[in-house]
Amino acid sequence: MNKQLADESLREDLMSNEDLQEQSNELLDALLNTVTDSNINDTNSPDFEKVRESLAGISISRARQGYSPRDTGVYVFSLKDALLNTLQQEINNDPAFLYEASLSISKLIDSFGIITFETFIQGREEVILRQTNEITEISTPVIRVWDGILALPIIGTLDSARTQVVMESLLHEIVDSGSTIAILDISGVPAVDSLVAQHLIKTVSATKLMGAECIISGIRPEIAQTVVHLGIDLSHVVTKATMASAQLYRGYR
Repeated sequence: MNKQLADESLREDLMSNEDLQEQSNELLDALLNTVTDSNINDTNSPDFEKVRESLAGISISRARQGYSPRDTGVYVFSLKDALLNTLQQEINNDPAFLYEASLSISKLIDSFGIITFETFIQGREEVILRQTNEITEISTPVIRVWDGILALPIIGTLDSARTQVVMESLLHEIVDSGSTIAILDISGVPAVDSLVAQHLIKTVSATKLMGAECIISGIRPEIAQTVVHLGIDLSHVVTKATMASAQLYRGYR
């Protein structure tokens, strides 16, 4: 605890010292109740399963809380420093045994450090994936502009995963609102290539299967030239230059 509290990167904004003490006690108890002369040199021993589970839980929770990899590393290796200092104090009259014991402790805690970093990365990836999904959902809002007319402004690059979210959001809203016109506005899409065009065509086809007509608006001159240059056939798709003109399609207001 002294080593953790003395570290300049201590994040008291993320965890109180009392909670840090409790977390450290839990890990230390799990280790001291498990380690023996017979398993201390076997880092893969099933005896340490509880210790590994404790470390994994701590690492994932710290990743979700916003700790850095360094913060988590300090947490684990401060235990190593404390154990080595204790060994030096208690076995200072037997250098050979002190060396063997210190080596065993170092290897054991180092293996725990690897587990900590692996699970921390896993936890951080889960956070990034969740945030990515949330951002994707936020960036594809379906808006009811008029009775029977939906608009979905798309901003940014379209890929397969995002197209799936776009399609699901649009189809669900068509069912919920009973709308017959759906406008996909791509004025915020930086570029249209053959892959993006295929995604748009799939969305249009799925919308038609739900009994609604899909209009693509926001076709800028450079995008129109790209579509023609790539030989993409959008002749069966209703397109408009702006969302306003799309809303007036077939006399809708």
